Amino acid sequence: MNNPLYVGLMSGTSMDAIDAVLVSFQNGLHLLATHSTTYPPGLREHLSRLAQNQGTPDDLGQADNLLGEAFAHAVKQLLTENRIDPSQVRAIGSHGQTVRHRSEGEARFSLQLGDPNIIAERTGITTVADFRRRDMAAGGEGAPLVPAFHQAFLASPEENRCIINIGGIANITWLPRDGKALGFDTGPGNALMDAWCMKHTGRHFDEDGHWAADGIVNQALLSDMLTDAYFRAPAPKSTGKERFNLEWIETCLRRHGDVSPTDVQRTLLELTALTIMRQLPEPSPARLYICGGGARNKVLMQQLARVCEPATVETTDKIGLDPQWVEAVAFAWLAARTLDHLAGNLPAVTGAAGPRVLGGVYAR
Repeated sequence: MNNPLYVGLMSGTSMDAIDAVLVSFQNGLHLLATHSTTYPPGLREHLSRLAQNQGTPDDLGQADNLLGEAFAHAVKQLLTENRIDPSQVRAIGSHGQTVRHRSEGEARFSLQLGDPNIIAERTGITTVADFRRRDMAAGGEGAPLVPAFHQAFLASPEENRCIINIGGIANITWLPRDGKALGFDTGPGNALMDAWCMKHTGRHFDEDGHWAADGIVNQALLSDMLTDAYFRAPAPKSTGKERFNLEWIETCLRRHGDVSPTDVQRTLLELTALTIMRQLPEPSPARLYICGGGARNKVLMQQLARVCEPATVETTDKIGLDPQWVEAVAFAWLAARTLDHLAGNLPAVTGAAGPRVLGGVYAR
């Protein structure tokens, strides 16, 4: 292929949609097309139950199959809408849907669903998937992986930058001018706000933070939440919904009597902003670039700007990449790295014993 194209597939911990991108990496990064689709009816709820450890092996296997079909459909829609023949695509990089991430203990693992065999079979395109477990086998956290992409395409020799991805879980990538990137999960991004919003409003998320804006921060509850040991743990570190979930919120609430649901939502938003701010590198960077679903939460963005002063808080639009598509593009890039036999992890970020080629290859 003279100019090989790549497809990136991403469904994050918020489980809000399947994002698909068409990318070229020849002479830089070129985002050529995008497509986003919601999950088929019932599948999101099925996955949420699995992420809460509710389900049988049959449930797990069926979700893996259904997700593979959904991911393949998203790819075919992306290519059809843009009149791209599958033969023009060198590979699909599929992150899969995380339902469990255990980076502590003796038998550590990270489990993503979305059968890559089905994706390769339905699309006729080589598919690369299962990116996290090789890093874990080498002693790493298996997360976050996107900092390697941030370093390759969003770093600048002219300024120290911090990229903050706010999905279900939030993570930061520190990109100093000297090129020594660092990164880790800071804790909950949207996960707690989404779970609380669903319980009390029936909506999957608090659009623009409007509901949170009607509440006030409960300082006692916030102080209690901030005592979670994860926030004080040193990097490298990673986490997920197996730790920060609805049960975590309700455990905290039992120690604080009656707090209105609206005030809880506002407190959870403050928790996300403060736990990001308190874990920024020293000296604090002058510019923070936000990506992920949290970039669309206007109240959260305003609060981040307030607590992170005097740093400037902007989205990654300002440095050339729409915040919605950063992670999907990153997994297209990781697929390209894998096929070129190049490492995709940053050991300084994940704690792995060294650079590793990531993922399994499922040939067309």
